[in-house]
Amino acid sequence: MIEILILSLIQGVTEFLPISSSSHLILVTEYLSFKNQSLSIDVSLHIGSFVGVIYYFFEDIKNFYNNKVLFLKILFASLPVMFVGYILVETNIIETLRNIRIIAWTTIIFGILLFISDKFKLDKNLKKLNYKSAFIIGLFQILSLIPGVSRSGIAITAARLLNYKRVDAAKISFLLSIPILGAVSIFGVKNIIFAKDLSFTSLNLLSVFTAFIFSYFTIKYFLKYINKFSLSIFVVYRILLGLVLLILTYL
Repeated sequence: MIEILILSLIQGVTEFLPISSSSHLILVTEYLSFKNQSLSIDVSLHIGSFVGVIYYFFEDIKNFYNNKVLFLKILFASLPVMFVGYILVETNIIETLRNIRIIAWTTIIFGILLFISDKFKLDKNLKKLNYKSAFIIGLFQILSLIPGVSRSGIAITAARLLNYKRVDAAKISFLLSIPILGAVSIFGVKNIIFAKDLSFTSLNLLSVFTAFIFSYFTIKYFLKYINKFSLSIFVVYRILLGLVLLILTYL
């Protein structure tokens, strides 16, 4: 029960904050040896986050007809990372990237890049998202397949570098998570089915529900926070975490 709450908190919060969910889940697995960490739980956590972002942007999605061009751009931007991600998973290359040393360096490097991108006073809003910008952000997102980079962090960084306001950059990042989380959930469910593990226990249901709660409130309050403040607190956190991991791996 406690393990599920911790994993749900990590997934729900770090999926949408620019601090990398994959790195935090890897670190927890590495150092705490959770017994409930499994494929079905991971899938449940991602489903919870998927439902959370869908619920938060439900009005935009419900009004799909008026927003269909925007969502086509979001889908277009999501294709590069889904395509490359599928190749890395199928070839098992992704596993070679899942180590603490890589996480330490990417956490610091991309934290600094986030800091640089956040220092410009920009003026574009979500309505000005075009296919060119969507594709560039999509290419940047490929880097998020490396643990420690952060999908939301690199998407926000790319959007900021393309002159989008801080809040609008975050909204672009959240909307981009919809097709990606959906694809991860479907791919994970497929693997569970082919593994002949069709059980969906109360722990899985709890994982979905708690990840949904944490995801929803993270999106809601993160948008409120960056409407008033910069992203510096997340940059400081990333650099401190990266330095601690470097000390652990090199000393």
